[in-house]
Amino acid sequence: MAYDKQRADVYAQEHSLQKFEGVFENSPQLKKKSDKRHRKLLPSLEDAVKASGLCDGGTISFHHAFREGDKVVMQVVKVLSDMGFKNLTIASSSLLNCHDGLVEYIRSGVITRIFTSGLRGELGEAISNGLMDVPVQVHSHGGRVHLIQTREISIDVAFLGVASADEFGNANGSHGELSCGSLGYAKVDAQYAKYVIALTQELVDFPNYPASLSQDEVDAVVATEAVGDPSLISVGAARLTKNPRDLLLARIAASVIENSPSFKDGFSLQTGSGGAATATTIFLGEKMVEKNIKASFALGGITGPIVDLLNKGMIGAIADVQSFDVVAAQSLRDNTAHTEISANEYANASSKGAYVDRVDVVLLSALEVDTAFNVNVLTGSDGVLRGASGGHCDVAAAANLTVIVTPLLRARMPCVVDTVNTVVTPGETVDVVVTDHGIAVNPNNPDLEKRLHDAKLPIMKIEELRDLAIKRAGAPSPIEYTDKVVAVVRYRDGSVVDVVRQVAQ
Repeated sequence: MAYDKQRADVYAQEHSLQKFEGVFENSPQLKKKSDKRHRKLLPSLEDAVKASGLCDGGTISFHHAFREGDKVVMQVVKVLSDMGFKNLTIASSSLLNCHDGLVEYIRSGVITRIFTSGLRGELGEAISNGLMDVPVQVHSHGGRVHLIQTREISIDVAFLGVASADEFGNANGSHGELSCGSLGYAKVDAQYAKYVIALTQELVDFPNYPASLSQDEVDAVVATEAVGDPSLISVGAARLTKNPRDLLLARIAASVIENSPSFKDGFSLQTGSGGAATATTIFLGEKMVEKNIKASFALGGITGPIVDLLNKGMIGAIADVQSFDVVAAQSLRDNTAHTEISANEYANASSKGAYVDRVDVVLLSALEVDTAFNVNVLTGSDGVLRGASGGHCDVAAAANLTVIVTPLLRARMPCVVDTVNTVVTPGETVDVVVTDHGIAVNPNNPDLEKRLHDAKLPIMKIEELRDLAIKRAGAPSPIEYTDKVVAVVRYRDGSVVDVVRQVAQ
């Protein structure tokens, strides 16, 4: 039977199927064959925004792989403001000091809602003082993925800064002059956002492998003059330390891990990026070499000392959701045992399998710990937002041994208190608190307390540490708050674990 288009059209109509109307009629962004190669490469950020269909009231997202060196958030929000957008929600994996300029756009009504893991600097202070009408939703890294998957966070447009990209959208953070390492947080946005824009300073030939963000996830590519400064990744919370107190804390923490049941061949670890945490990695590494104890894998935000242990053969593999320095970024690029993972794989409690569930030992920092071992990493001693939930509660809940490191006093303020200002990580998930004046073991882990006592480590009751802190610095004055809630603290399963109220003027 000869071809009969009319018969085909009738059949399609009768069976509620789509009629064939032309080769390229229903191809996205493609109207003729010559369009196919260059259709995603747009001349400006404004053009990409127009193509995205973003409307007032929409949700935009960002990642924070460049940390304090990020230049995407402020660049994008300025463009959106200039284009007249209002009432937008920002869903960034975290916000840092480099994002203080957002205060201006909140005041002007461009931004009215925020989802984030962290708030610091002038932005955190302004929000703590009642800047926003709608409370900020503060989530953990794993909890963010949960909120995205359940569509509480429904991303309209993801603006993802990358180290390199080709014109078809294959992009990564580990190759190129501006390497930031793992794009573990961006990978989730690329998967779930309705429209994905990759911004890069380095446009490379197709195909750009490895592809952290794949061409089938990216809608548009924009070459821009400013994505980020990798030299500012390892500053602030992600720094090396020469501070004697941090080094003392690190040595004690390494001894706690060494004398725990978890310190055995094949154990796994996450040690984080703070000054004391990075130093602990070094001291623990020395003990691993001395006793020939090798770790199966290391997880989390990855630093140079973790990479050093990998290169020495003391760690079998690295699962990297965020690279915290140039050494980690280079290792991800060059070492096949160093693998990039998404935030979903890293810490999402509702995923089919998160790496945190395989961790034996985790070392975490704290702004405050209370006598119930609850941990605050979000608000300072003045009640102001100046920290981040991060992966803190995610890995604390899952690890076999959770060690919290904090000085007894910080700026003459007690860090061990009766009740923390803000609960981020519930005390039942904490095993040990290490201070520069003693170690407290959670009563729910008596076997560990006996082992550390037998090792002649300075064991104290958590109440004794609190009393010592008050004796040295005095009891802190109660913080005065208003009734207005400025931030809601979400646990890793999406539940509300605490709220932050506006500090009184």
